[in-house]
Amino acid sequence: MNIKKIKASNIIFFAAILLLIIPQTRQPIQIFIHKGLALFSPSIENENSRKTLTNYNWQLIDVNDKSYDFKQAENKIVLVNLWATWCPPCIAEMPSLQKLYDDYNQKIEFLFVTNEKSEAVKQFLDKNNYNFNVLMPKSEYPKVFNMKSIPRTYLIDQNGNIIIDKSGAANWNSEKVRKQIDKLLIN
Repeated sequence: MNIKKIKASNIIFFAAILLLIIPQTRQPIQIFIHKGLALFSPSIENENSRKTLTNYNWQLIDVNDKSYDFKQAENKIVLVNLWATWCPPCIAEMPSLQKLYDDYNQKIEFLFVTNEKSEAVKQFLDKNNYNFNVLMPKSEYPKVFNMKSIPRTYLIDQNGNIIIDKSGAANWNSEKVRKQIDKLLIN
């Protein structure tokens, strides 16, 4: 009886490994796992350890070749999301970002930034029914972002203070994030 259990668990283990190795099944499994991780809200930075964005010199271009100067975001509340269409944790958190965007896009500045070609981005947006604008960098991003992995998301207040600095998937449509944005809007 124990031998049958061991054989069954070995078969399940090797089947799971095989599914993670096959490219067609790997990404959906990774997205599923990251959606579980994206149930948690990002942490608010401690006031004493917050970094401040002092340089708004960053040139971007949207998927329709329209230029965007990051200086337009100065003195505004800004959410910057650095992501890619092929990135499972990025894909996992996108629905929560879309919901947040739907409710706050007239109140705060959203910058969804990727290094991908506009055609790939347009296909991704269409396939998933996302309606936010995506930008591609034309110049180096501000050093304070210190981007090492994606997704990387920042919530920046009107004074350039980085209120949230989150690597990895998160629930951006959480009550915690909404309360923080509402608090910033009142100030």
